[in-house]
Amino acid sequence: MDDLVSGHEPVWLRQARDLLGTQESPGAANNTTILDWARQEGGWIERFYTEDAIPWCGLFVSHCLLHAGYDGPNNPLSALAWADWGEPVPMAEREAGCVLVFTRKGGGHVGFYVGEDADGTALHVLGGNQSDAVTITRIGTDRLHAVRWPSGLARRKSGFLTPRLTAGLSGNEA
Repeated sequence: MDDLVSGHEPVWLRQARDLLGTQESPGAANNTTILDWARQEGGWIERFYTEDAIPWCGLFVSHCLLHAGYDGPNNPLSALAWADWGEPVPMAEREAGCVLVFTRKGGGHVGFYVGEDADGTALHVLGGNQSDAVTITRIGTDRLHAVRWPSGLARRKSGFLTPRLTAGLSGNEA
């Protein structure tokens, strides 16, 4: 399985980066790209996920990992379910592509680690459903709940992939 990490960038992270800018459709319309991710998951997820207004950060992470050959948790739509997926990674050993799980009022958020502030107060997260789009945003480290990596895949100590961001902290990803 080591071939699923190419150079210093995991395949799933490359897929996530390729999807930067994907947005929910405004109003009653739906972005068919996002709905297609649910169709690819199949089963109850395909039946449940009928509009892009349903929170989709977990769906995005699952889609990217599925592209690389990894299944998500039983309920990938639940951001907090990702806290038990794969293998835990000590915070000091995080690297580009780690799955980050955050808590927030009313639930959680999940995305991929791509960097952090120099002072360590915020992590840079490539994720879906961040301001209704796939973006890279800053989320406070005080909200971090878990750092995970696919089971059985050696990590490569890839470090950061993005320049340091200076935008304000995200308080509620939606």
